Amino acid sequence: MSMPSPEPTGDPGPTARRRTGAEPDTPPDIPGDPGPPKDIGDLPGAKTVDRGPEAVIRPARRWEVPVALEIASGLAWRVLLLATAGAIVVYVMGLLSAVLVPVVLAVIAASLLAPEAHALSRRWRHVPHALATALVLFAGIAVVVAVFYGVVLAFISGLPDLTTQLTASLTGIQGWLRTGPLGLNNEQFTAIGNQAIAYLQSSQATLASSALGAVGTVGELFTEMLLTLFTLIFFVYDGGLVWRFVLSGVPKAARNRADVAGRRAFASLVGYTRATLLVAAADAVTAGVGLWLIGVPLAVPLAALIFFGAFVPTLGAVVTGVVAVLVALVSGGLTDALLVVLLLIAVQNIEGYILQPLLLGRSIKLHPLAVVLPIACGLVIAGIPGALLAVPLVTVLDSGIRSLVRPSDGPGLDPATVDPLDPRSARPEWHEDAPTRTGLRGLFRRRGAST
Repeated sequence: MSMPSPEPTGDPGPTARRRTGAEPDTPPDIPGDPGPPKDIGDLPGAKTVDRGPEAVIRPARRWEVPVALEIASGLAWRVLLLATAGAIVVYVMGLLSAVLVPVVLAVIAASLLAPEAHALSRRWRHVPHALATALVLFAGIAVVVAVFYGVVLAFISGLPDLTTQLTASLTGIQGWLRTGPLGLNNEQFTAIGNQAIAYLQSSQATLASSALGAVGTVGELFTEMLLTLFTLIFFVYDGGLVWRFVLSGVPKAARNRADVAGRRAFASLVGYTRATLLVAAADAVTAGVGLWLIGVPLAVPLAALIFFGAFVPTLGAVVTGVVAVLVALVSGGLTDALLVVLLLIAVQNIEGYILQPLLLGRSIKLHPLAVVLPIACGLVIAGIPGALLAVPLVTVLDSGIRSLVRPSDGPGLDPATVDPLDPRSARPEWHEDAPTRTGLRGLFRRRGAST
């Protein structure tokens, strides 16, 4: 009885494959050669990386990028990409500055006038909102025109006195140059005068072009003022409609969060504008009275200059203070100049330690570096308008970003509960959690509740 031959199992080997004709393209065996690699793991120097339940086989590299260099290069191209995008944005803003600056000024003015218009229409129900808007706008324009008229009138009336004082000061300087250490004679004075006249004659073309440029600048300023006024009317009358139109471009999933952040940002701008206006008025009145008591001419124009300089924190006070000290030095000598320096130091201390903490409070207070550095950047990028708009922009961004990262401003918060015209909405944590919200009474209530 013959047993059936068992079926071959396993690989018959390369010799059998060649004999049966299987895989005719397989190269012949070479003694000592393991043959072609069956897997990537057969490659020389291959390594296996264990990632969870599966093993990933990678071929060995002749060189590898260091981890630190890989991270640095990744950060570098991302930073360059962001810098390029920022440069493009700044370039486009520079091209549209004739439109962008009036719109930003209209937003700042609306933060001051819109709360008053809404309060007027809510307090007196029979006053339509359009009429309340018109009344507030006319009142604001009248105040601005009256201030500028008073400043110009005071400057014109005080100019002869200042001219007389300036002439006397120049005469004294000439006498000192003749009798002082320099010992200049009349011929040297004549030579200096001739050089000045020759310089003016050689610069006539430049002066003429500058004058034409000034005329063109006046025309541009008038056009931008009209655009600011036109935009301000609609921002005050129906700023909510404009804001809803802007929100329509935000994705639906993030629209409520963006709405809350925008409302809080505008509320911070309302608080900043009010407080800055009151602080500037207090500084101007205090400095004006002090300059008048010292006997400095042009006290009212200098007070107005201090008022407008207060809208540029830190740098504005320095620049306007230098102008006031120079006028006092020309008109009254070194004694008056020192008195003006002491006066301005007192005004700045009153502002820094009393007015700003009382009016601004902790809700929209910025670090000094967050004030000086944006002003310097704005001055470099856009000149005086950039310096004026830097701090309000930082205030709005600070409040908006804080709202975006605040957990309580999540999707569960109804945007309608945030009043954009109330400065207390800018930083709710300082008004809901801080004991200073209700003074000592709130502090005692918290202590009583804790006990």
